[in-house]
Amino acid sequence: MSSKDVDRLSRLPEPIVSHILSLMPTKFAVRTSILAKRWKYSWMFVTNLDFDDDDSTNATDVFSRLALLLTESRHNSDSFIKFVDRVLESCRTPQVNLVRIHAYYKVRESSMSKWIDKAVRLNVRELDLRISLSRLPLSLRTCKTLTKLVFHRTGRDRHASKCWECPYKVSLPCLKTLDIDVCDDPHENAFRVISGCPLLENLSLEVYRVWGEYERQDDYIFNIPTLKRLKLMLGYDLVNHKVVLNVPKLEYFVLCGELFSLFVMQNVSSLAEVTLSIERLDSDHHLWVELFKGLSGVKSLSAQNENSRGCFGFISPLPVFQNMKHLELKRFWNPEFIPLILERSPQLTCLCVKHVYDYSKHEESDWIEPKVVPACMLTNLTTIKFKCVGQKCVIKLMEYMLRNAEVLKTVTITWRNLCFQEETRLAAKLLKVPRASRDCEISFIGAKLL
Repeated sequence: MSSKDVDRLSRLPEPIVSHILSLMPTKFAVRTSILAKRWKYSWMFVTNLDFDDDDSTNATDVFSRLALLLTESRHNSDSFIKFVDRVLESCRTPQVNLVRIHAYYKVRESSMSKWIDKAVRLNVRELDLRISLSRLPLSLRTCKTLTKLVFHRTGRDRHASKCWECPYKVSLPCLKTLDIDVCDDPHENAFRVISGCPLLENLSLEVYRVWGEYERQDDYIFNIPTLKRLKLMLGYDLVNHKVVLNVPKLEYFVLCGELFSLFVMQNVSSLAEVTLSIERLDSDHHLWVELFKGLSGVKSLSAQNENSRGCFGFISPLPVFQNMKHLELKRFWNPEFIPLILERSPQLTCLCVKHVYDYSKHEESDWIEPKVVPACMLTNLTTIKFKCVGQKCVIKLMEYMLRNAEVLKTVTITWRNLCFQEETRLAAKLLKVPRASRDCEISFIGAKLL
């Protein structure tokens, strides 16, 4: 860099310099103080403070990172604490947009509470914490400027038998986004925080269980009139709960993990888009049925089954998805389920199917063609996307849809784990199928066809 370029950079207005420094991790922003006298104090006016004690991210492999974690934990912890203390004490910004503290090494809780207190005094708007904290400080529970809070515990504390506590009233009048995780019982912490957020619009809550520790079986009741986005991650055999959603403004809902709870949709009248990613399902499939019934008014549904065979295909009777335009199915185990759900989705325009399996028998079962063509295939379905490994039953399903979808315009088929000869053979077979729609175009994508 020439001296002329340095001069031009140094002549930038202070607000622009502060903005540039705010875009980088704080440790790099502080290092610019040695560039010239002009830069000596510029880092003190940044609007974003980003602290991360995990220097092992610079290691090139897992073993190097592990060695750093084992040999330098105390040194890193001490130096990290001193650095954060110095920066927060030196900060001259009247209002900080973001304070991010990710502490993976052992840090005293008194230090972390002091950092949070200082962030609140700086009128922080967004706080991103990945730290080991047993109790929310008073300053955090009553912060008047906070609009976004992310709080996840790290390391061993994440799976400790005792979760973080929130024993007192919470008042966060400006908070709109909350992202937290808890172990076992959200009534003792998460729901208390939620109740103190009158403007809450975005909520992400992960509940995980410590084996043998939790006996409480109270319902999870989400009575949040302002909520627009909700992501729930439930795991580790959290059973016998009723999850009640009374969220009239909810537009986007994501459910991940294990489905062992009965979902009751009291008011989800604005719900438009739903994503389901289920790892395990209770043997009583009525939970899945009831969940689908509660989601029958959605416009877009993405359902993914991670492990449990038979998760799809045992849903009877299906509700009518009167408003659904887009449907995505991933990793399910019964190809005959597709016509069933199409029959109950009269307005469907786009269907995406990824990774179909059929384990109803030890060998591939024969495709049984439906007696009645679903109404959406005659009037609305214009786009189909398939991703599969070419099983016989799935090819039969594709042929059925090509022969019967009368307004179909685009079909995209992506092959997986097939040799070039097999990809070519299957593509040629499908291209020979008579199409009900004259406007239908078929595209094939595969590693061997690219």
